[in-house]
Parts: sequence; C-alpha cells; structure tokens
Amino acid sequence: MKKFKKSTIIVSLIMLSGIIFFIVNYAIYGRDVLYYFMPKIEIDKIVVKSDLDNDGLNDMDDIIQGARKEIANKTTYRSQYYKGGYPPTTEGVCTDVIWRALFNAGFNLKDNMDKDIKGNLKDYFRIDKIDSNIDFRRVPNQYVYFKRHMNSLTTEVIPRDKENLKQWQPGDIIVLTDNDKKWLSHVAIISDERRRDGVPYVLHNAYNRASEDDMLMYYYENGLIKGHFRFKYSY
Repeated sequence: MKKFKKSTIIVSLIMLSGIIFFIVNYAIYGRDVLYYFMPKIEIDKIVVKSDLDNDGLNDMDDIIQGARKEIANKTTYRSQYYKGGYPPTTEGVCTDVIWRALFNAGFNLKDNMDKDIKGNLKDYFRIDKIDSNIDFRRVPNQYVYFKRHMNSLTTEVIPRDKENLKQWQPGDIIVLTDNDKKWLSHVAIISDERRRDGVPYVLHNAYNRASEDDMLMYYYENGLIKGHFRFKYSY
C-alpha cells in the first residue's frame, strides 16, 4: 500500500510538473501543447539581390551577420552618452545593435538619420534640440526614420501560418513599446533562426548583453509591437 501511495504521488508530481511546464511556456513564449508534437515547418526566405557594400553577401545576410557579431562579441548593455555618438565596441544598447547591423551591410544609419532630422525636425517628436551625439541612438527617433524610409509590414504573428510568417524575414526590424504602452522603449532584429512553429527569434540587447531570444510571440501577445520594418532591398 505504501509503495502504491508513493508511486501515485510520484506520478501526480510528474503530471503537475508537465502541466506547469506547458502553462509557463504558453504564457511566456506562446507555445501551445501542439508546439511539441507538430513537425517543424519551413518558411521561405525572400531572395535579395542588393549588395550595398559589394562584399559578395546580400544586404539581408549582411544585416544578420552584423547583428550576430554583437552576440559573438557579448556586447554589454550600457546606456551612456558618448561624444561623437559611437560607443566602444564592447558596449551599447538595443539601438546600437541596429546601426551596427546596418553598417555591416554598408548603410550608415547615423549619417542618414542626422541628415533626415535636420531636414524634417517637426516629424521627430522626441527631439527638442538636435544632438547628433545621441539622436540616432534613441528608439523613438529610429522609429520615425524607419517609418519614413523603410517598408512597413504586418505586426501580426500567427504560429504555423506560412503566409503570415513569410512576412517575418531575417534582418527585419521591430520597434516595441513598454508594458504600459506609453513609450517606445526597445528595438530588435528578426533572426534567421525560427522555432518549430515558424515563429522567428529576435537578435537584440536588453539589460544584460546582446543575445538571441524567443521573444516575438511574447511581444505580440502583449501588444508591444509598434512597428515592423524592412530595409529597402532590390530583388
């Protein structure tokens, strides 16, 4: 009888652990029960021809390569003001992942934003006085620039829906609000790696160091995705 009770307790604990596991995974990552039993789906990658820096690697792959360099570098998260604008290569914030990734493709985000801000200051709601040392590194300013100069795409994420997920391509940029949805607070790059259900990971730097994380469904389900943008490639 004691062995039976012990076995029952063990089985119950295993079942409870499994239930907790599924609840936590759904709450944080949006992974339902089917996630672990459905086959991995493949999402077509768009073909990009443009190669801005003429390095033999197309711009989309260059952007991803640049973002992954941040992860390999283990860039420490540090929010600081720098004379000249650029932080040391060993540190930065979420917006630094963006300009560094674009720079890896041959696109100088700082120069282009500085020029756009000077000519269209009224559109940049975050700026009271122009400061080229920091303006290009602020999330709201990047958001305005992306809206003006990049392709705007869907902010909806549907797991296992190939047509929807095809709109989420490597190198795309997402801008996020805080949990109160009052401020534009974070920016990240869509990874070239995906979950089993086709939802991509994100490449970003958030409060510790640059990393690749399974956060897109969390952002979507909590209504945090303010914008989804793509560099204007040639195809």
